[in-house]
Amino acid sequence: MKKIILVGGGGHCKACIDVIENENKYKIIGIIDKKKNFLLNYKVFTESYLNKRLIKNNYSLVTVGHIKNYKLRVKLFNKIKNLGFKIPSIISPSAYISKHAVIGQGTIVMHGAIINAGAVIGNNCIINTNSLIEHDVVIGDHTHISTEATINGGVVIGNKVFIGSRSIIKDNISIGDCSIVGASVYIKKNLKKNSFKK
Repeated sequence: MKKIILVGGGGHCKACIDVIENENKYKIIGIIDKKKNFLLNYKVFTESYLNKRLIKNNYSLVTVGHIKNYKLRVKLFNKIKNLGFKIPSIISPSAYISKHAVIGQGTIVMHGAIINAGAVIGNNCIINTNSLIEHDVVIGDHTHISTEATINGGVVIGNKVFIGSRSIIKDNISIGDCSIVGASVYIKKNLKKNSFKK
């Protein structure tokens, strides 16, 4: 089984661990964080634990969440990439991914999510529990689609965007980079870069 190191030991990491365990492709050999000794029975190490031998043959995933600030996830993704880790996409066995969809590296697709034909998901994204990504949706890098959000057909979402839980994005809408959409919001008009809707 391939070995993987998780970067970030908070609440989102717990959800990622559950998906990784269920996918059963990777063995978690440690978590990099500053605060804890163990998380869900996995050893937590400081960054000094990383070394060239460990990096060369193993995989890594950013397991820090993204609610309002994308910056830490972006920083950590770039760091593990530059160090030379292999960065997989992680997909829950209970998610449905069309064979005609594309999922970027470092993206995690959580339990019950649906990604339909023609969808393209960028790198280092979170497609959270029970979210729906309809046909021909394009989602940029470092974007978080929260629990039970609905992204309808033909929507284009930029980089570093946050879409809140149970929000609905009308078909063929575009959402600019670094925008934030709060929980349970219906978006029916295009949003420019750095927009905030709640």
